[in-house]
Amino acid sequence: MADSLVCWKCGGSLDGVLQPFGRAETCPACKTDIHVCRQCVFFDPTVNKQCRETIADDVRDKERSNFCGYFKPKANAYRARDAGASQTALDALFGGTGAANVVSPTNEDKAREELEKLFGKK
Repeated sequence: MADSLVCWKCGGSLDGVLQPFGRAETCPACKTDIHVCRQCVFFDPTVNKQCRETIADDVRDKERSNFCGYFKPKANAYRARDAGASQTALDALFGGTGAANVVSPTNEDKAREELEKLFGKK
């Protein structure tokens, strides 16, 4: 079912929740608010105020229940947060390779030996 309503936070089904969603409505699976900007068709993090509805009032917390009169539930609002993609983006930005940048104990020991040779402690 491509257009099923799912919770923006956990991906749990919202098919059993009566519509229109009230301000106090919560997800049956994770108990998070669902009358929130992140669950709305107008939510877009790439635009000003993160809302495509130009006359809607600004809502500061996009993940908490609000009184927006333009709220329309978005099908498939859930987006899994991919930590691997974030790490890949950071690696591309800073030229690293994630965990490979961590100095292992053997490299640390070699570096200590080189310093001791340099300063004549060995």
